[in-house]
Amino acid sequence: MYISNITTTFAANLIHYTMQYLSPIEAVRLVKSGDTIVVQGSTSIPMVLLRALTERASELRDVKIISGFGIHPEEAPYAKKELMDSFRALNIFVPNNLRRAMREGVADTIPCFLGEVPFLFRSGQVPVDVAFLNVSEPDENGYCSYGISADIAFSGAECAKTVIAQVNKYMPRTFGDPVIHVSQIAAMCRGDESLIEVPTPVPSEIETRIGNFIANEIPDGATLQIGVGGIPNAVINALRGHQHLGLHTEAITDGVLPLIEKGIIDNSLKKIYPGKSLGSLVLGSKHLYEYMDNNPDFVIRDVAFTNDPQNIRQNPKAMAINSAVEVDLTGQICADSIGETIISGVGGQHDFMYGAALSEGGKCFIALPSMTSKGQSKIVANLAPGAGVVTTRFQAQYIATEHGIVYLRNLPLAERAKALISIADPSVREELERAAVKRFGIGFLRLK
Repeated sequence: MYISNITTTFAANLIHYTMQYLSPIEAVRLVKSGDTIVVQGSTSIPMVLLRALTERASELRDVKIISGFGIHPEEAPYAKKELMDSFRALNIFVPNNLRRAMREGVADTIPCFLGEVPFLFRSGQVPVDVAFLNVSEPDENGYCSYGISADIAFSGAECAKTVIAQVNKYMPRTFGDPVIHVSQIAAMCRGDESLIEVPTPVPSEIETRIGNFIANEIPDGATLQIGVGGIPNAVINALRGHQHLGLHTEAITDGVLPLIEKGIIDNSLKKIYPGKSLGSLVLGSKHLYEYMDNNPDFVIRDVAFTNDPQNIRQNPKAMAINSAVEVDLTGQICADSIGETIISGVGGQHDFMYGAALSEGGKCFIALPSMTSKGQSKIVANLAPGAGVVTTRFQAQYIATEHGIVYLRNLPLAERAKALISIADPSVREELERAAVKRFGIGFLRLK
């Protein structure tokens, strides 16, 4: 075992802490049958702890494991049919390494707005017994940083009876909420695993066209919430001629670094953390993680703060840019499932769409290619059976495809249908028009 003596000033008294680094299997022995565990996510899932916990499967029964957004190339080891008596995998937002388990019925999901998850923990509606964290090494004062993932991990650890930490030399130290003192950690093990890197996608021609349509609607001085993928990066690329942009988002990615380094994102006009780029989680490259290490220009906060619509709305010209699986002719937006198959979660889309809509000069965008890779239209007469509505038709504002951008807010249903058909792929417009005539009758015909 590795012993670390840490001396710190804590609660105005000089106290000596002797922290014992246990083996992973020893650390997870604190988990009991019937416990509920909240697991840190983003690109820092504490896999060392989860692998060790899985080794104890024969000793445990009915342990619930709650995950949020996360990325890891390794399948969740506990989410197997033969282990279902021992572990129950539950998701707030389905991580990529639990999608197979979701399809097989081994895992399940709890539908909720991401910004409200900390309330579920803090109110006791979802009791938390244990938190699994992936943290930095303690500093000279005995504090470890959650680094790139506050999101649901911060409130999970706050409410947990027992905190178990994987101490990782690769975890950067960030400013804001994600920090915990060693005295609050019941068991620590070494887990020096490199953080998962997410490549920055190069936007396709279609994504570039969509990005340009959206960027043309974004004014100087706007505050951005921007997601992950080709379209968000296309939007970012198209903003290089803008000035005095701000960043108040859920996920910070490599895509924003060029705008920050060139002073385009300077956060000078924001009301919430002016001068700082604010997020709740980070996913990107080793360069991004190292760039953020001990960098006071970035602040990482609990998702209850970053995703609170009342905080988002305080920023002038808040811009919410999100994606969708499909949009129906009334403006209903499905973003978490393909038919009945859940592939992600509500996440922060609703939080930011609502907050931006309340912001002075704010705008909300849904961006999607007009067709899937299989040649199916993403603008549809009706959502697929079982599809979930993440953003309602009442909240829909701008919808953008490679064929244009339309504004739906305050439009009657028939006019919405006409607008959406105009940005659908030309090959399906006639079919969609027939569906609109059938649904809206003479009200749609009079618009032609």
